[in-house]
Amino acid sequence: MTTATEVIVTLREPHSHQRSFISSPAKRRIIRAGRRSGKTTGVSILALESFIAGKRVLYAAPTAEQLNAFWFEVTRALAPAIAAGAYHKNESEHFIEKEGSQSRIKAKTAWDPDSLRGDFADVLILDEWQLMAETTWSEVGAPMLLDNNGDAVFVYTPPSLRSKGISKADDPRHAAKLFMDAREDKSGRWATFHFTSLDNPYISKEGLAEITQDMSQAAYRQEILAQDEEAQLELLVYSPFSEETCKIGRFPIPETWPRYVGHDFGTANPAALFFAQDPTTGYMYAYQEYLPGPGRTMAQHVLAFKELTKGALVLKRVGGSHQEEEIRQGYAAHGWPIQEPKVNAVAVQVDRVRAMMELNKLFVFEDLYHYLSELASCVWELDNQGRRTDRIQDEKRFHLGAAARYLLSDFRPDTVPTIRREPVRLRSW
Repeated sequence: MTTATEVIVTLREPHSHQRSFISSPAKRRIIRAGRRSGKTTGVSILALESFIAGKRVLYAAPTAEQLNAFWFEVTRALAPAIAAGAYHKNESEHFIEKEGSQSRIKAKTAWDPDSLRGDFADVLILDEWQLMAETTWSEVGAPMLLDNNGDAVFVYTPPSLRSKGISKADDPRHAAKLFMDAREDKSGRWATFHFTSLDNPYISKEGLAEITQDMSQAAYRQEILAQDEEAQLELLVYSPFSEETCKIGRFPIPETWPRYVGHDFGTANPAALFFAQDPTTGYMYAYQEYLPGPGRTMAQHVLAFKELTKGALVLKRVGGSHQEEEIRQGYAAHGWPIQEPKVNAVAVQVDRVRAMMELNKLFVFEDLYHYLSELASCVWELDNQGRRTDRIQDEKRFHLGAAARYLLSDFRPDTVPTIRREPVRLRSW
């Protein structure tokens, strides 16, 4: 008598952006994501769920490095089931199958139609799609799904100059064009997903620093923020910010320097940005981000603010719109008084921040990844005629930018000393 053995397969817990495309019912999914954002881990979870459900999965990537990352995730998860004899693994051919069925998960390197040929699938995953020849999908990928009305998943990071040299595509923008076409689809057959390296909750600040060091703004927007096109300079809200001059290494701030704090209220996404001012030059240094996420009380926020400014003289705290006076009063009752901005018009607030940037009087520590990300991606909204407006596109996304302009709009650049000196570049040792 044969005794059945139950084998438990444990999958990684996907983060919210991974779960959104894993659970999507769309037959065609295209994912635009930053480096180390978890895109390959996400599609490995999708592949495993599909395989366990009895489907035939084919994963293809143009490089062995990418294939190995996927294969590691798959074999790690299925190792207990393989050891128990529930599945058979062929390491040299990179496939795992349930014997006696067509259920299989296979990984292979592919970059053009010829290298993808010779298989069929219920789920086809094309990773690093931007590096593949665009005919890979139309000539081979789409036909191999016909018999079973299969699903296709395209994954890409916008190509930088360094990756364009190894691409097999005739049109280096083919992935971006497919993404834009899919975004216009109203049938539900196509779905698009976009997330950045910063959206991965499992990546450490050290890991982020490792992949962003020595990156230009253009490379940062493409490979970290996963923006298809470098935003046109005239559309960047904070285009005067000079990354070369004003993004600086962290140094110990003298205790005698006064501190200022900008606040953006909200229960879901409260934010604060902390600044120190060099009293000899008037230069402002953004040195601390506060993005705790939801769930904290006002009293807990205040305790955190006081801890972050312990031993320092806080001269001013500014934040919120004119309509948010009740929130300011609540903070004052907890011992953290916040003033209403002197200027409430967003465009005027932005103009004053830009003026400080034009004079190179605003410096940002290089490890303030979220604020630097907002500076690099905040753009003006276009009207129906394609003309620039004075409204920020998706303004509610830019919480640290709002905190900064609430505070900095209280400063007129022409009232700050204009002595031209090099910014302080002290280093800890």
